[in-house]
Formats: sequence, C-alpha cells, structure tokens
Amino acid sequence: MEKLTIQEQDAMLAVWKIGEGNVKTFMDAMAPPVPPYTTVASTIKNLEKKGYLTSRMIGNAYLYAPAITEEAYKQKFMGNVVKDYFENSYKELVSFFAQKNKISADELREIIGLIEGKK
Repeated sequence: MEKLTIQEQDAMLAVWKIGEGNVKTFMDAMAPPVPPYTTVASTIKNLEKKGYLTSRMIGNAYLYAPAITEEAYKQKFMGNVVKDYFENSYKELVSFFAQKNKISADELREIIGLIEGKK
C-alpha cells in the first residue's frame, strides 16, 4: 500500500465520508478550498490506479467506492510512524505529545480508561 499525498488524502477523506459516489459528490464533501474538477478527477483516477478505489460505470458516468477502509489506512501508516519515529513504542508516541503539551491529563486519563475497558 502506497502512502497518499496530501491531495490524495483530502480526496480519500471525502470518499470515506460519502462511500460510493462520483467526482462531483466527493467535491461537495471536501473541505475548502476545493481544487478544480479536473484536478479532483485526476486525483480520483490516480487513487483507483493505486488500488484505493474501485469504479463501475453507470450510464455514462463512473461511480467510485473505497477499496480500503479508513481504519485499515490509519493502522498501516500510524504503525509506520510509530516504528520509524518512536522506536516502535506507542509509549514514546504518547510521551512525545504529552511533552509538547498536545495532549492533556484528562485526555490521558480517557485513553487509560479506554485501554482498561478492553482488558
């Protein structure tokens, strides 16, 4: 699975939000500023070539749908971030955000609650 560019990520977020749709539908779901139609259409085609989307022809228009879930994408690439930048330690990741004041004590307690709830 190839990592997505920023433009591809923006398009995939819209695809995951909508499910199946055409380019215009995805553009309507994208956060501003939305690129021109031709740019989004090209990005969608690239995502299909990379295996992130499937397509089917309905009349004279293509409908696209995600071939991979958002969860699967996050799992793959967050795992790589942890491996490459945090010595394969989620503890190091959380510690980094705590030291940079990007996560509060309340959020950490909530995370601990989530972890303990799964035991």
